[in-house]
Formats: sequence, C-alpha cells, structure tokens
Amino acid sequence: MVNKTIKSNIQVNETDQLLVEIADFVLDKEIESEEAYQTARYVLMDSIASGLLALNYPECTKHLGPIVPGTVVPNGVRVPGTSYELDPIQGAFNIACIIRWLDYNDTWLAKEWGHPSDNLGGILAVADYISRTNIAEGRKPLTIKDVLTASIKAHEIQGVLALDNSFNRVGLDHVLLVKVASTAVVTAMLGGSKQEVINALSNAWVDNSSLRTYRHAPNTGSRKSWAAGDATSRAVRLSMMALKGEMGYATALSAPNWGFQDVLFKGEQLTLARPLDSYVMTNVLLKIAFPAEFHAQTAVESAIELNTEVKDRLEEIDEIVLTTHEAAIRIIDKTGPLNNPADRDHCLQYMVAIGLIHGELTADHYEDEAALDPRIDSLREKMTVVEDKQFSDDYLDSDKRSIANAVQIRFKDGSQTEKVVCEYPIGHYRRREEGIPRLITKFENSLKTRYPKKQVHTITRLMLDHKRLETTPVSDLMKMLMI
Repeated sequence: MVNKTIKSNIQVNETDQLLVEIADFVLDKEIESEEAYQTARYVLMDSIASGLLALNYPECTKHLGPIVPGTVVPNGVRVPGTSYELDPIQGAFNIACIIRWLDYNDTWLAKEWGHPSDNLGGILAVADYISRTNIAEGRKPLTIKDVLTASIKAHEIQGVLALDNSFNRVGLDHVLLVKVASTAVVTAMLGGSKQEVINALSNAWVDNSSLRTYRHAPNTGSRKSWAAGDATSRAVRLSMMALKGEMGYATALSAPNWGFQDVLFKGEQLTLARPLDSYVMTNVLLKIAFPAEFHAQTAVESAIELNTEVKDRLEEIDEIVLTTHEAAIRIIDKTGPLNNPADRDHCLQYMVAIGLIHGELTADHYEDEAALDPRIDSLREKMTVVEDKQFSDDYLDSDKRSIANAVQIRFKDGSQTEKVVCEYPIGHYRRREEGIPRLITKFENSLKTRYPKKQVHTITRLMLDHKRLETTPVSDLMKMLMI
C-alpha cells in the first residue's frame, strides 16, 4: 500500500523548453547569413588581436600554461602567441583569458551585458583538439568555417538570453551566459546528441554563476579579466562529461523551490526574446579604438575630440559635465580611490580624464605608473555625471541600440566648450564601414608584437581572404599562431 502511494506521486517531468530550444538550435540550425559569417571572421581577428596584446602584461601571463608544469598533452591545444600545448579544458581557459584580459574584445549590451567572443576560448580549444586528433587518426580536421559557425551560434545564445533577462539585477555575473553558450556549442562540436547537449546545458545552469562583486567597488579586481576563461573552460569540462554519459536535470530551470528560476532569479521565467538565428553576431559591438568598458566608449570618443581644445587649459576647468545613460551610471560611475587597473578601466571618470589629457586611451593608461599623474584625480573631482533619459531609452531600443554619452567642459572664466555628443561608438553596426579598416590595423599591429614580418604577412593574408580562411583546417591556423 505504501509503495503504491509513493508510485502514484511520482511525476514525469518534461524537459525545460529553453534547454530544448538551445539544443535544437546548435544541432540543427543552418546559418544562412553571409553577413554573419563575414562579421564572425572580423570577430575572430579582433579576438586574436586582443589576446596577443594581453600577452604584454605579466598579470595576465601568470595565469597561462598547464596547471602542472611540464604536462605533455598528445594533440594538445595551442594558445595563440605562446608555445603552450594544453588539454582542451586548460586550453579554453588560456585562450579566453588572453582574449578578455584587456577589456578589448567585442561586447553585447541589453538588459544583461557581456562579451560573446569570450566563447572563442572553448570553441578554438575544442576545434584544435578535435582537428589534431582527427588528423592523427586519419580523419578530416575541422575547418575555420566550423569555428565561425560555432561562434555565430554562441553569440546568438548568449546575446538573445541577454535581451530580456537581467542577471546583474540579481547580483549574478554575465559569464554565466558564456558558460551556457559554450556548453551548448562545444557539446555539439564534440558530436553530442540532443540529449547529451541538454544534459550538459542543464549542468551549466545548475552550476549557478559567480557573483558580480569583482566588477564593482569596493571589490573591483582582476577576476573580471579571467572569469570568462573560467566559464568557458568549465563548459568544456561539462561537455566532455556529458559525452561520457553523465546525466542531466530536465527541470534545472523550472523546478519549484530548487530550480535556477526560483533560487536565483526571483521566480521569474527565463525567456528567449527572439528566435535563435544570427542576429547577435550581425549586430555585435566591436571594441576597435581603445580598451575601455563599452558603456564609456562614446564618452572617451567625445573626450578625445575635446583634447586639442582643453589640454593646455586643464587648470582653468571649473566643471566637466558627463551626460550618460542609466546602465553606465550603475556600472562605471565611480568616485574615490581606484586601487588597480581593473578598477580604473571600469571608471567612467578615469577614462574621460585620460582622453582629455592625452587625446588617446591605451591599456598602459590603466597601469599604476600612469595613474600617478595628479591631473587625473584633479579632473575626476570636477566631473558631474547626469542621466539623459533619452540616452537610456535609446540604449534599450532594438532599432537603435545606441550607447550615447556627451561631454561638456565649463571654465572658471564662464566660457564653455560645445557639448560633444556621440551616440554610436566606432565599433557599432551603424559604423561598420568606418570601423573595419581600423579593426584590420589593430589586428596587424597586434601580430607585430609577437611574430616576425614573414609570419605577420602570412597570417594577415590568410585572415583577409574569407573564402580561403573558411576552408583552412583549424589546426593549420592555430599552428601559424604559435611562437
């Protein structure tokens, strides 16, 4: 009698629809947009460039290499700009760590934020590992088109989830979406079935996410530069477990009391704001001009435009009015001491001060030596930050997706500059034609920091030839990027 009662209370739970939709997308969706593939190539170039530039900073390179020194991995993953050959999990961490370190790779802004090219850590690592293993076993390697396809799909998963779901509002960091997107595409790349993709995905959600505390005062720190590497490498681990038959959790999101939505999302349902296709890759924001948190990109552009007019009158400034949008105020409006480079590159006032003083902004400007310049804090103390409601509305408008800022300077004698308004940064979809030549220059300049001229020429020529690049084995490109 007792057994019958227990049996009658057992419910067969249907799998959460979100998990099913993502699995169907990564396994079955054909990407038809040529524009998305072209943009994915530029994103790959930009991500490689950002990673190579990060190798100039010891605080980044201390994280690289195998966990246990001297580890030898057959068919290991190559890390661009280094001689490392690692297992796929540690390779994913290394690649994503360098891509993200300088806050110089692509960005997506909506109710949630993030950097979709962080997923390339897992994608490139697994693609290189699969390709080298296939070659060793007499089978065909993956091609760069496979990487571009996976990148488009990872961008789409992360970006569409970010449109209507604000994880930052509940204190969770956006790298959760890197883990989810990477898990889905990597499991598919490894040959996973629909059920295996769902199993891996459910474990990614069950993992939860790191807190955002390392992105905000008083705890802003360098974890924000390696958090994406941690997320995408965890995705590779979960994917490999699923391929070995590890179970999943059908209602990881929706289970009453114990699912992600009830425990961590205030009971709200996670949604996909639009059908999954290639929207995010086509519209992604590229950081081309300078390494700065994206909500400040247009503010820095405006400050640089004013540099010539004010650089010799800094002591005459009475007030600097920064007009911005709500998201920027919430994330990067900072007063008081800034303790490290990670703190400074998430401070709107610091970045604007550098632009006004120097007429440029580079990663070196966040380092301790540059921060000792007393003019920076003097200017910061004179800054007033105000919200323009129209800027905030346009930020969320799907037809505009602007990231508007304005800078105006008032002098002690009563004179003032014009109010310099910049709605769309150089890396915005609306400025692609202007931005791509500068992206190519960024890419070429980054190669010159690591490779001899002949290698720079060989890599550049390949990356600019879209058709040839698509058919290039992943293992060939990764070998080119070794030193």
